[in-house]
Amino acid sequence: MKKVAKYTLIVFGLLFFIACMFIFRPVPILFEKDAIIKEGIVSKIYEGQGNDVVFVLENNQQRYYINRGLENGLNLNNLKEKLIGKPIVVKYPKHWTPLDWNSTVKHISKVEFADEVIYNEFRT
Repeated sequence: MKKVAKYTLIVFGLLFFIACMFIFRPVPILFEKDAIIKEGIVSKIYEGQGNDVVFVLENNQQRYYINRGLENGLNLNNLKEKLIGKPIVVKYPKHWTPLDWNSTVKHISKVEFADEVIYNEFRT
């Protein structure tokens, strides 16, 4: 009986480890040519958890965020003044995690407005 319990514990431990790898894996930083591109008019910009900058686009249920954007020099008030009601282009990697199983939140790798790059973390 003790041998079965030991193997059961090992199996559950391995399954837990594999699940943690899927849940906590980092968002990939890739080349721009590999990104998904979305265009839309900004309806809302707000601060998310961990100093993230979150963008909401009109007629789009997804939320797009710049991880630690406020810590990386972005100013929320300036972004609101400049971008609300205006069209932007967001580029992001294809990434799935069980914490966002229905893919409603996307990590932004690049934000473009007119001919200006607002934010960029792509590899060069």
